[in-house]
Amino acid sequence: MQLKNQSFTHLVQLNLAMLLVSTSGVLGRYISLSPPLTILVRALLAVVVLWIYCILRGFSFHLEKRHRLPVIASGVLMGGHWVTYFYSLQLSNVAIGMLSLFTYPIMTAFLEPLLLKTKFQWMHFVLGLLVMVGVFFLIPDFDFNNTYTMAILIGLFSALLYALRNIIMKKRVAQYNGSSLMVWQLVIVAVGLSPFLFSMEVARIPEQLPWILVLALLTTAMGHTLFLVCFRYFSITSISILSCIQPIYGIILGTLFLKEFPSVMTMIGGALILAAVAIEGFRSQPEP
Repeated sequence: MQLKNQSFTHLVQLNLAMLLVSTSGVLGRYISLSPPLTILVRALLAVVVLWIYCILRGFSFHLEKRHRLPVIASGVLMGGHWVTYFYSLQLSNVAIGMLSLFTYPIMTAFLEPLLLKTKFQWMHFVLGLLVMVGVFFLIPDFDFNNTYTMAILIGLFSALLYALRNIIMKKRVAQYNGSSLMVWQLVIVAVGLSPFLFSMEVARIPEQLPWILVLALLTTAMGHTLFLVCFRYFSITSISILSCIQPIYGIILGTLFLKEFPSVMTMIGGALILAAVAIEGFRSQPEP
């Protein structure tokens, strides 16, 4: 009984994390700065907040020497994922941007057994395919001259970066505090994107700052940190498929705040994704 209660609690935590992270879709569409500059300011603001939080809680920032390179690599992948994801959002809409990104569960299903030496589960493959079918319902056509097709291709690349980042971080989350790991990744993202501070768009930062601040605090500091903590309780493939509810939250927020109403095809695709989430939710169990 206690295990079932813990499982339910972990699923609630994951859904809360997904709701917070899904705000990136609306904010990515609303903020008019270039994606690299937006992500740079986002990282700088979030790292300050999380650093203060870690200091107050007494969390250590120490990393063992053998873990430094993987954490640096995960930070680079995270930065690349965020930038390409925001480009995808700017070229399309919340639904296309978010749902094209969520091909990453099937990528994870293939990559996790190869990189983490876990057992391949055919059910994950089937559910990943279901997610992909849902995404294909969103594609209006395959014309490479239209921005939606480019947005989907960039979203697919962003998905690959995200899948690799999650796999790299899987083994480290159990050994370190999630908040301190996120600080390290944010520092790496900020350092990597620091040249964009010399761009002409810097003068426009003050007018966009309130929304970037929401992005930094709500989406990054709270949402991504809580999501990272959830890695302790599920396999990477399970958490990838369960987190596919994020685009549904994002589309709802896009409808409420940007008046981007989903088409019938979008709703069909979303229903297929929700089906995969529900199936995995019933069959997944927390790891020891």
